[in-house]
Amino acid sequence: MSRGRTLAALLATLAVAVVVGGFPMRACAPRPTLYVGGPILTMDAQGRVVEALGVEGQRILAVGEESALRPWAEQAGARVVDLGGRALLPGFIDAHGHFPGAGLEALAAVLSPPPIADIRDLDDVVEALRARADVQGGDDWVIGWGYDDTLLAERRHPTRHDLDRVSNTRPVGALHISGHLAVVNTPGLARLGFTRDTRDPVGGVIQRDANGDPNGVLEETPVEALQHELQNPGLLDGWRMLRRANELYLAQGVTTAQAGAAGPTELRLFPLLARLGLLPLRLVIWPEDATRQKLDAGELEFSSADRLRVGLGATKLIADGSIQGYTGYLAHPYHVPPGDDPGYRGYPRIPREDLFRKVAREYAAGRQVAIHGNGDASIEDILDAVEAAQRAHPREDPRTVVIHAQMTRPDQLDRMLGLRIIPSFFSLHTFYWGDRHRDIFMGPERASRMSPAASAQARGIRFTIHCDAPVVPMEPLRLVWSAVNRISTGGIPIGPAERIDVMSALRAVTIDAAHQHFEEEHKGSLSPGKLADMVILDRSPLDDPAGIDEIRVLETIVGGETVWQAPDAGVARR
Repeated sequence: MSRGRTLAALLATLAVAVVVGGFPMRACAPRPTLYVGGPILTMDAQGRVVEALGVEGQRILAVGEESALRPWAEQAGARVVDLGGRALLPGFIDAHGHFPGAGLEALAAVLSPPPIADIRDLDDVVEALRARADVQGGDDWVIGWGYDDTLLAERRHPTRHDLDRVSNTRPVGALHISGHLAVVNTPGLARLGFTRDTRDPVGGVIQRDANGDPNGVLEETPVEALQHELQNPGLLDGWRMLRRANELYLAQGVTTAQAGAAGPTELRLFPLLARLGLLPLRLVIWPEDATRQKLDAGELEFSSADRLRVGLGATKLIADGSIQGYTGYLAHPYHVPPGDDPGYRGYPRIPREDLFRKVAREYAAGRQVAIHGNGDASIEDILDAVEAAQRAHPREDPRTVVIHAQMTRPDQLDRMLGLRIIPSFFSLHTFYWGDRHRDIFMGPERASRMSPAASAQARGIRFTIHCDAPVVPMEPLRLVWSAVNRISTGGIPIGPAERIDVMSALRAVTIDAAHQHFEEEHKGSLSPGKLADMVILDRSPLDDPAGIDEIRVLETIVGGETVWQAPDAGVARR
């Protein structure tokens, strides 16, 4: 089904979805509410922990001592929520992710290794895809998500021949856990138009066998052809994906999601979803470069009735690839190169001169730009491009974001401070890939300084941290735990000198993330006048830094309304 027909069909049926099982639309303003009986971590400028918080309508009325707020509650007829020792915090804000990509698990075979899932070898990959093909039926694409070649027993990518075991008549694709590589079978290569004569596109590689034929493995820009197929699900599949993403985010206390590298369909669709009550959380959209150009040319419009519900943010650029996919662009070779070239350093996805031009265009237009950069060579190109754009088109508060900023060097942090850049660290790299960064990709010294949050903090750089879902699950509390403890899946500390304190990590997923999105006046802290976007946890993250990843989300509140609650939440209301 074409993108246009898919969108038209989905829009025509969304109203029905509201009736048959969507999230309820708001009927009236929520009742005034007083929260007491547990620590309330405001995340305000003073980092206050208070006794009571009052909500009126969709916004916070007051915070402070319980004795000061009780008279208001009685006069307003407010319901009283007794936290019973549980903690109330601002809702978590996604600094970077790919909503509703986490919902892909409703449509695709899960191919992730432990601890996310249990895929251990190529036979497991094939069997999972076969099972998905049986459930799905038909003759359209069979898709899997999340394989990791470095954790498969064979220590290699699947090839088209491996995926031909799933089907040699219908297209089959498996996306790498990084999202920057993929494998397709022989019919899939034909569907995408990749042949022996197809040249490698700029910023990508079509891997080939000894005879020069595509072996099915795609790196970087060629993967976009498969991603285009995924952006056009059928009606019911699109609804399942969205619904699953909503559930996953709300169950983790996320009140503002982020849709990175969004295309035209998403820009048209998300505001309507919000109006129909099918988007129970808030959303910041980062259009990808081609979509931004369509907006500039008047070929596409973005219209949102409530920019705090669905808003348009930075333009997303992707300057390099993934360290764990060996496509991140480094200044020095990989510790264990992927092939026969000992000097292999990865490569840029956007040529340097094109990156300069694109960044200058965004600065000239007065827009925020967010640039994906993992390797330090790529980060150097980004900093040079930003410096040139800032010189040509000076901006007082650009809040340019370097997404992931994984291998940022100390000298590059110094430049970020001067250029007022916000690094957004994918701190869960230290958990999911820390051992392999140390042993395979980066070596011990470089691995120890990956995602250098403490060094950024020491320089006075305001930073955020993110999960990059669906690359890894949307788990803000595990993210905070990782930034605080920096422990790998193997139980080994990865660069303990770059650990940050609990309050700093919490700020990075609340008020600092709101600041990154230019929304700090409305979100990110429990302060009077701000939106009542909140999360109730079973205990305070301040109590046991080593156990933050074991804390449970009990309730998620958006605009004063409970939009998700654990079945055994046990929060008393009267």
